[in-house]
Amino acid sequence: MYQESKDGIYLLIKVIPNASKTEIVGVENERLKIRLAAVPKKANIELIRFLAKTFSISKSQITLVQGETSRLKKFLLKN
Repeated sequence: MYQESKDGIYLLIKVIPNASKTEIVGVENERLKIRLAAVPKKANIELIRFLAKTFSISKSQITLVQGETSRLKKFLLKN
């Protein structure tokens, strides 16, 4: 679900777009499973906003490392 590094924490996520609301729904295959109230093309923007709010950090501290067009994503949450 996450990996620690010297730069921060890598968060492994499985995204389910087109949901009625944005929420964390559990863990699946070592990934945090998140439903997003966004269409697939806008999912990354909505997910960054949601992660920033959830972890009380700025959006600039969150970087998409892998999975720009995939439902399986890896984000770096910087220190």
